[in-house]
Amino acid sequence: MSYAILGFGKIGQALAHAFARNNIDVTVASRRLLEELVPQALAIGPTVVAKSLQEALKADTIFLAVLFDQHLDVAKALPSWKGKTIIDVTNAYGVPSEELDGLPSSAFVAKSFPGAKVVKGFNHLIAATLATDPVVEGGHRVVFLSSDDEDAIVPVADLAKQLGFAPVKLGKLNEGGALVQARGRTWGPLIFQDLFKKQQ
Repeated sequence: MSYAILGFGKIGQALAHAFARNNIDVTVASRRLLEELVPQALAIGPTVVAKSLQEALKADTIFLAVLFDQHLDVAKALPSWKGKTIIDVTNAYGVPSEELDGLPSSAFVAKSFPGAKVVKGFNHLIAATLATDPVVEGGHRVVFLSSDDEDAIVPVADLAKQLGFAPVKLGKLNEGGALVQARGRTWGPLIFQDLFKKQQ
């Protein structure tokens, strides 16, 4: 399984730190020039490799860590997303519900990536928290996952565990997944909740 992070702002870099901490290879890509990105990626760790967008899109599992309004630009980069898993880390705070056709933001995002399996996840923590070691005092920091593709959640949950997190499945995007999605200017009740799960 290969992984990529699209977007290398605070959230993208926080995710890259999680991969580096666990010696898991990940490709990172950004709208910035590759020459700028390479030293930033190397500074995080040797398993974090900056590449062009087209190279990064060869990964099986892709973290969408761009600003919400940039997801459409990313979606145009491939004619079909069949066989890809997109982990939607975006937050659509401030986007009117009517602009999302009344859908949860991740269901709206999914429409732009035909053929992909979309999992909402890793979006409820602020970057500074996401970047720190999720293993604290015998517990693991929780990440919430939801998807309309039930079989897509399992490998993403496995990855979350490899990165040191405790995955909690919320079900479908418009059910439990709504708890971690913004609607207009209202945050879902689980956003910003820094929760830990004790090891059994």
